[in-house]
Amino acid sequence: MNIATQARLPAARQSGRAIPMATFHQDAAALAARLPVHKYVVNLCTDRYRFATGLAAALAAGQISLMPSSSLPAALTALAEDYPDLYALTDGAETDLPSLAYPADLTGPAAPFTLDEVADDQQAVILFTSGSTGRPQPMAKDWGTLRRSALAAGARLGIGALRGASIIGTVPHHHSYGLESVILLGLLHGLTIDAGWPLYPADIRAALARAPRPRILVTTPVHLRALLAAPEGMPAADLILSATAPLPVELAGAAEACFGGTLVEIYGCTEAGQIATRRSAHETAWRCFDGITLHQDGATTWADGPAVPGPTLLHDQITLTGPQTFHLGGRAADLVDVAGKRASLASLTHQLLSIPGVQDGVFLMGEARGAGVPRLAAVAVAPGLDARAIMAELRQRIDPAFLPRPLVLVDSLPRNALGKLPRETLLRLIGQPARDGGG
Repeated sequence: MNIATQARLPAARQSGRAIPMATFHQDAAALAARLPVHKYVVNLCTDRYRFATGLAAALAAGQISLMPSSSLPAALTALAEDYPDLYALTDGAETDLPSLAYPADLTGPAAPFTLDEVADDQQAVILFTSGSTGRPQPMAKDWGTLRRSALAAGARLGIGALRGASIIGTVPHHHSYGLESVILLGLLHGLTIDAGWPLYPADIRAALARAPRPRILVTTPVHLRALLAAPEGMPAADLILSATAPLPVELAGAAEACFGGTLVEIYGCTEAGQIATRRSAHETAWRCFDGITLHQDGATTWADGPAVPGPTLLHDQITLTGPQTFHLGGRAADLVDVAGKRASLASLTHQLLSIPGVQDGVFLMGEARGAGVPRLAAVAVAPGLDARAIMAELRQRIDPAFLPRPLVLVDSLPRNALGKLPRETLLRLIGQPARDGGG
């Protein structure tokens, strides 16, 4: 594809309007000229086109984009304490940080800026872990690492056959998964990014229906469950990407049948980025992207390669089955030991979700009280079932030592936009306030 043709392809679709890549290049340059002189920018734009333009403009200006796991005021205040030379780029969100509102008009004489101009060793972003087990940890990524990761992902997913596809994401683009699998996959592979951020089933359906085919849906098992609750008349998706989370093979198969496309699960983490895939309805083993290797030191596993920021520790239970293939267990921190028996919270949650009638659920380890030991608990969404019926099913599926005490039934789980569950909120649901500094 020649440069002129590529420049005419839409980089994004915003409120039904196709925005050519050439316009994106012009907007990025014009915005870069208006950015205040700071080292760091917190890109709080919710519109994906504006977010992508802000990311490119920061790169053009030599600024580093901070991407906190939460945009709540307390989280942003803590971020400003650690990175005092920052400002926020916003498109409507109110913040106490020094900020620049995304300009309504970006016309101007600035020469277009393309991502090809960014040096591989330029520091591009600082991502932050979710903080589910403690204070969010910063993870710096240079442009070369991000670029190579997106290119490796595109090669594995066969994006070349979906050139010009519309990409719709239900996940936050400020998180590593959304950044890599929506924003960068789109920009670096000539895809058309849907500027919206649909969260509810009706909005996701509408976004798919509006987008020209081929279509790529980037989502999570939580959203898939919600969509498949009413699958009739679902618009087609040629490729479905899912975050790594409890994803039963039955759900993966049902999603492929519903959308008429291939579902691929992507394994990765904030620290290492995306590193492997599997077609979840048909295979259990994961296959690393080309160029990525895993090696083990005792019970720990490290990832390395051009798309990984140096040898990186993976916090999951991994069993190598070949030079680039592996089976995945739960996170190492999810291992629980009860009466000398071991299991993972992820495997217990999988058994809970496999019970007919259970729509959502999770196992967790409660807090120790006094001299006592912490106990396993579970929270479930199961309209039409009571706790006794669910416990009877669990007795058929898991060792009695791992039966939850208590099992709490709720109308919905307090998941965030990526489908994760804050531990503090779960503890409140089971009647256990978190310890000071816990989480």
